[in-house]
This record gives sequence, C-alpha cells and structure tokens, in this order.
Amino acid sequence: MSDTQKPDRPWIFRTYAGHSTAAASNALYRGNLAKGQTGLSVAFDLPTQTGYDSDHVLARGEVGKVGVPISHIGDMRALFDQIPLEDMNTSMTINATAPWLLALYAAVADEQGADRSKLTGTVQNDLIKEYLSRGTYIFPPDHSLRLITDIISWTYKEMPKWNPTNICSYHLQEAGATPVQELSFALAIACEVLDRVKASGAIVPDDFPKAVGRISFFVNAGIRFVTELCKMRAFVDLWDEICRERYGVDDERFRRFRYGVQVNSLGLTEQQPENNVYRILLETLAVTLSKKARARAVQLPAWNEALGLPRPWDQQWSLRMQQVLAFETDLLQYGDIFDGSEVIEAKVAALKTQARAELQKIDAMGGAVAAVESGYMKERLVASNTERLKAIEAGEQTVIGVNAFTESEASPLSAGGEDNIVTVSDNVEYEQIEHLKTWRKGRDEGEVRAALAALKSAAEEGGNIMEPSIAAAKAGVTTGEWGETLRSVFGEYRAPTGVNTIDISSEGDDIEQVRLAVARLAKKLGATPRFLVGKPGLDGHSNGAEQIAVRAGDCNMEVIYEGIRSTPAEIVEAAISEGVHVIGLSILSGSHVPLVRDVMNKMREKGLDHVPVVVGGIIPADDEAILKQLGIAAIYRPKDYEITGIIGDVVALVDKRTDEQAA
Repeated sequence: MSDTQKPDRPWIFRTYAGHSTAAASNALYRGNLAKGQTGLSVAFDLPTQTGYDSDHVLARGEVGKVGVPISHIGDMRALFDQIPLEDMNTSMTINATAPWLLALYAAVADEQGADRSKLTGTVQNDLIKEYLSRGTYIFPPDHSLRLITDIISWTYKEMPKWNPTNICSYHLQEAGATPVQELSFALAIACEVLDRVKASGAIVPDDFPKAVGRISFFVNAGIRFVTELCKMRAFVDLWDEICRERYGVDDERFRRFRYGVQVNSLGLTEQQPENNVYRILLETLAVTLSKKARARAVQLPAWNEALGLPRPWDQQWSLRMQQVLAFETDLLQYGDIFDGSEVIEAKVAALKTQARAELQKIDAMGGAVAAVESGYMKERLVASNTERLKAIEAGEQTVIGVNAFTESEASPLSAGGEDNIVTVSDNVEYEQIEHLKTWRKGRDEGEVRAALAALKSAAEEGGNIMEPSIAAAKAGVTTGEWGETLRSVFGEYRAPTGVNTIDISSEGDDIEQVRLAVARLAKKLGATPRFLVGKPGLDGHSNGAEQIAVRAGDCNMEVIYEGIRSTPAEIVEAAISEGVHVIGLSILSGSHVPLVRDVMNKMREKGLDHVPVVVGGIIPADDEAILKQLGIAAIYRPKDYEITGIIGDVVALVDKRTDEQAA
C-alpha cells in the first residue's frame, strides 16, 4: 500500500476499568469515551465474579476493590447510565457468573429499547482457564461447560453479533505459561467448548460453522515481542487448521482467529515503575505489527499497576499510547511486513510443531477438562512459573531495575505515595451493603420467589439458563441469590492446586543454607517446621502463594496449602488442626487490612499469639504500618522477588519465636 492510500481501520481502543461503585465506574467510562476510547472493558469485583452478594461473609473486604460491585439490575442500570448499549461494544471480564451478568446487560438493554440483535461485545465466559489461573470458578467442570453452551446457543439466536465466549490465554501466561503452553492449552480449551456445543445439538449442523465464527480469544503478549508476534501468527494458522480439519468449516470468514489483548501485567515491576511504559509499548507491538495476526481490540495496563489501582490519568496515558501508534505512525498503511521472512516463518513453524504435540497429548487424556481434573495443566503451569522465577533470581533472565541496573534516581512519577494510585474506601462496602438491603426491601418478594423457582427448574431439567436469568434480573433477584440457586443444583468445586505433585529441586548455596536452617529448627522443635500458606477472601490470583509453597517444600518444610477462597475462620482452624509453626497470607485484591484484622483477632481468641504471621501481596506502603500494628511479623511486596530469601526469613522468624517462648 502506498502512503497516499486509505489506512486500515484501527483496532478497538479499550481500558480495563471499574471500581468502588456503579456510579463512579459509569463516570470513569464516560470520561474515557470522551477521550477517544472506542469500547468498554468492564472489571467486576470479586463477590460479583464468584456469585456472592456484597454482605456475604466471603465478600468481607472485597467489595469494589478490584472492580465494580453489581448486585442487581439497579446497579447495572447505574453502570451504563447515559451509555446507549445498542451503539457500544462492551467487553465484560466475567466467567462463573457470565450468564447472570449477560442477563443483567440484556435486561438493561431491553429497558433502553435496544434491539438485542444489534448488541455487540463479549463475555469472557472461559471457565476452564479459571481452574488453572484466576480462580473465579464456582461449579464443577461439566456444569460450567453446560452454562457456556447455554450462552453460545442463546446468543446465536438472540444476540448474533455478540461474542459468547472469549477463550482466555491471557491468564495462562500470567500463571507462568510458556508460549507453547499458551497456544496449546487455549486451543485445547476452545476445542473442548466447541465439542460440547456440537454434542449438545443446541445448534443445528448447518449453522454450526457460524457459531464457530463467533468464538473469540483473549491473549497476552510478553516482553519477548518477536516470540510473541510469532506466537500470534501461530495462533492464526493453528485455529484455521482446527476449524477446517476438526469442525469442517469451509468458509474462511468463520475460521478467522479473532482476538482481543491485554499485554503482560506479570512483568510490570514495582522497582523503577517508569520502565513499565516501555514494556507496555513493546508488548503492544507484538499484537499490532503483523497485519495477518493483528488484535481486534487492545486494552493496556497502566505503568503503576504493580503499585495498586491506576488513576484516570494513568489509564489515559495507556490509551494515548494506542492512539499514537494507530494514528501518528504509518503502521496501518501497509500489508503484513513479516510475510516471507525466513526468521519469522521458522519460529512460527517451531511453535506450531510443539503446540500440535501438546494438543495431541491433551486429546489423548480426554481433552481439556480431563487435563484439568487430573491436575496435569495446573502442574505444568506451576512448574513453568517456578522455572521463570528461578531464572530471574539467578540473573539468567534480566529484568531491568530488579536484578540488573538497579541503581536509580528517585522517580517523580511515584513520589506521591498513596496519591499515585486509586484507593477504595471501606465506606464503599458499607454503603453498597446498605443499598443492597434497601433494594431487597423494595422488591416484590412473590415475583422474586417465582423467578428463582423457574431458574432452579431450568438448571435441574437441563433447560437453557439465559431466559430464566433475564426474568430473574427483571424481578430484582440479586447476584448472590442467582449464585446460591445454581450452587444448590450444581454444587461447588475445588480445583487441584498443582503444588503437591510437582517435583522440582533447586540447587545453590542460598537454598542449601536455608535447608540447613530448617534442619536446625526441626531439631529444636522436635518436628518438621509446618508452614500454612493461606488465601483468605475471594482473591483467586494464586501464583505467588503457589511459588512460596513450592519453594518452602523444596527447603524441606512441611507445607499446608489448600488453594484459594478460605475464610479467616477456616485458616485459623486449619492452623490449630495442623499444629503449624508459621502462617503466610497471600492477598492481591486490596482487601489485606480487613482480612488480616479478622485473622489476627481470631488467632488471639484461639490462643495462637505465639504463631508468627507474614503477608504478601500488592500492599501500599501506607498500609504496612497498619499491618504491623495488627501483629504481622513481615510483609512482602512484588519487589521482593527472591523467594529463597523469603523462606529463609520465615524460618528465622519461627526460630526466634521459639526461643522467645522457651525463655
């Protein structure tokens, strides 16, 4: 294409946003749209994602922290106030409760008088990856796949322009996936979903290719942008191959690999956070430079996401980065600049070969669900993440400002402390609960009971869940009531942690020193030191907890780790029953203060004051003093990347506390 020809249309510009309240998030959305954002990407808080009302015991401290709380249709109305849904492309990052949030969205669109057939957007609706990474699942795999199938078959008829599932490899990479694992695991999940839809008979065979064409993906792009670019080209080729050979899709339009992207958050650093701007830009190039494999929508993290929730200005900076790339450069004026490159073609071919081999292995196990239930996929991700972190610790993988070029001037960007991030007041939770109580009092309880009975019948009898969910939304049913109704039919699930079955042994003087310290402590205690790693609340980001558990086991401690989503009371009871010598709490959702307070109060009530407690997570510096006042012995943040050193600290804490008790 010449410089004078009309350039290609740019991708959809998004920022991932939502926090505190529906009204505050609505103001943020309208502000971002006014700045040139062309689509919405909605973040929901953890109670909403896991099907609890804001006043549930597990919601304590989590309301409005990592996203917007949506408890009923009134909240959804406020979220999209003055935003015409018929004209908006909306992405909703929601999985276990995807049928419910889509039902609320459709109900509000109906109230606006929108034509459902014109609604465009996406629900993530990828439960299989939730068992492997983010942890916002509720139901066992078979029931989760049934709900995914319900959404696909319903949207095909009612909302044909909507993407009913968004196979999400993004969180696989955040959990440690290599490019080959990201390719193969995501494609295996897509095959599992399509196999279930096909077997259900919900879509007639002649229409099945069109349903395949509505499947979209959400991917990640790391800092090795040549490899990531090749990964995206491999995705395009492999998906075309699968659609053609496995599902007999002849029309090229329905075989297109359609994907949105958020670039890597795992690699953002608390140290020298200004470097994150360059990282984000380079990672964006991986998903935009190659026309053949260019993203359909891009949302970028902000430079300070390793510190906490970004401000509107920080999100604007990331939006402007996309706009400069799309409108100031000549990127969109040319065809694919990598076609014919021997280097690119060789790397793509290698990735495809390795991904096909992994896909065959998963198929031989019985598919993606079988690979989840056996623990295979989770074990591979934990192992890959372990190797990644070991390489950073050893200096084999360079991270500027972390393990190389650590000397730094003070950054004016991060000099303002708490002013550099958005903090959500505890009042948000109290106010949301009061509004929820008022909402319940104002409903027609007869309509609510009838709607919930119809919902339960559909779940029990195998009917499509969507229309009963929309009716429930319009009757005023709450998120927790919807979730509890389906829990009563489908039950709940706890996925394998991938920690207890992997066998990884580290070498080096540092780890040998910690092993010797563990041996000395064991002799003093008369027992192997027992370390309870706990995930209180609803935070499902378990990577850090898993790596602490793996390394502690590698240092010969006895580790008790049961996975995500424990109440403070359950953690304290486990500490008593297991007779632990130290507790580590991992909290990344911003709910550390109320959850730690609950844990420490319950420990005092049970006479466990002698057991040291340490905390890890994204914890603003101003909160450290509060946690120390509550009795926390040590605090670890993203900048504390030397895991063996952390385990050494923990052993020393137990040793010191043991001596103090004996004195």
